[in-house]
Amino acid sequence: MNYTGTGDLLRLALRRDRIQLPVWIIALALVLSSTASSVTGLYQNEAERVSAQQGAAENAVALVFNGLVSGTSEGATAMTQALLLLLVAAALMSSLAVVRHTRQNEETGRSELIGSSVVGRHAALTAALSLAVLANVVLALVSALALIGSGLPADGSLAAGFAIGAVGIVFAGVAAVTAQIWQSARAANGGAAAFLGLAFLLRAVGDAAGSVSENGTRVSSSWPSWLSPIGWGQQIRPYDDNAWWVLVLPLVAFAVFVAAAFALTKVRDVGMGLRPVRPGPPRAAPSLLSPFGLAWRLQRGALLGWAVGIAIMGFSFGAVGDEINDLVGESERTAEVIEQLGGAGSLVDSYLSATAGLLGLAIAAYAVQVLNRMRSEEAMGGLESLLATAVSRFQWLGSQLASATVGAVALTLLAGLSTGLGYGLASGDLGSALLDLTNAALVRLPAVLVLAGVAVAAFGMLPRLAVALPWTVFAICLLISQVGAALELPQSVMDISPFTHVPQMPSVGFSAGAVLVLLVIAAVLMAGGAVLFRRRNLSI
Repeated sequence: MNYTGTGDLLRLALRRDRIQLPVWIIALALVLSSTASSVTGLYQNEAERVSAQQGAAENAVALVFNGLVSGTSEGATAMTQALLLLLVAAALMSSLAVVRHTRQNEETGRSELIGSSVVGRHAALTAALSLAVLANVVLALVSALALIGSGLPADGSLAAGFAIGAVGIVFAGVAAVTAQIWQSARAANGGAAAFLGLAFLLRAVGDAAGSVSENGTRVSSSWPSWLSPIGWGQQIRPYDDNAWWVLVLPLVAFAVFVAAAFALTKVRDVGMGLRPVRPGPPRAAPSLLSPFGLAWRLQRGALLGWAVGIAIMGFSFGAVGDEINDLVGESERTAEVIEQLGGAGSLVDSYLSATAGLLGLAIAAYAVQVLNRMRSEEAMGGLESLLATAVSRFQWLGSQLASATVGAVALTLLAGLSTGLGYGLASGDLGSALLDLTNAALVRLPAVLVLAGVAVAAFGMLPRLAVALPWTVFAICLLISQVGAALELPQSVMDISPFTHVPQMPSVGFSAGAVLVLLVIAAVLMAGGAVLFRRRNLSI
């Protein structure tokens, strides 16, 4: 009886995620395929791959952010560049899906409505986990087919695909536990993200502290990496060892997490979490009496988390800048791609420009995330209650947009300063590095605001697509910015991304024309979204 209705809830979950999960799977498969295809173009022969892998194996920062080095074949080189990203993305896909169909349903009242019918106590959690497992199996198979289609060996491709799927399944179990502990979907997602961060940190420490083989093309991780689900995915070593036995570790971990989640469901009430909600102060701060103060209060937690990540990424990217010539080695094609990503100039300046663009994309993701909260407030009924007061629609929307913009500006400054600090300490020219890289970061801000404008326009015009549409546009910009040059996409396709049009500082000089055009486009999108929101009815 505890599982009655699981099949019906699974079909409902599949219908709700009929767009979201396929977009995740297709996007990740495209990243894998494009990376595998680009390796052939980037490295013309075995000697160039050996040089690149040796440079990555000997650089601790590269091991932390690129992943484990294991072999010099085309497949192994592609895994060094892409596998870590895919493992993290699969973990995020799985944890978000499980929380969405468990804790979020309880938070919005859907679970109580569904529970009034003939549904077992464990049906919702079982359906959510089944959905996540199914999605990861499909992701594993599609990823393997994408790699095989790129001309890589089938055995290594299958190992890579199931490494990605297995890590995703582990984090489905992690999210099942966090959904029982915390009372809100945001906190449950935060708990799963914190576990992911811990897993990434353990893996990073284990890889950076590992030993390098005599020929410099293989890193043997130390013990912390074996404590991490992300590390388990890498230890399968596709296209090198193809160590299938490592898959036992994530499957056992998943079983443990699932057993714990089901045990926890028996000791809590529906809608409640094991961790009690901390009561707020008896009196609200004066700042909460304004729409902007409320928006800032709701967004500051996300801003703090993004700030930590941006600071770490920026400093790490900057610290590598002084060694980029050694990392690229003899590959002229790799140097050419970096130049295409970061503009003409010295290899170091092109690399720093490319990293500034990547950090700009990360800040754009922050802007889209916090502005998507507007749709959540509307769907959950909080906006209707707020608009029943003296607050107008323009005031509310303007406060949300202003708070997101302030956060984006702060993150942009942090990105420039952290990158400049890392590069300045490595190169010995701290003052010049701080100034140049802060300017390089700020010039990307108009492109960030364009994506923020897309989120506002979608919210005003197409509220039911207010979440999916901005993320789709962001994904397109990410793919164009990161793999467009390697795939030699037509310029007309590259021009779709606003990041293509910003001056590629510090490798080239500043140009006011493109910046002003992007600012105008952002303003038009934001104003149009505000006007359309004022005219439409609130929707659920």
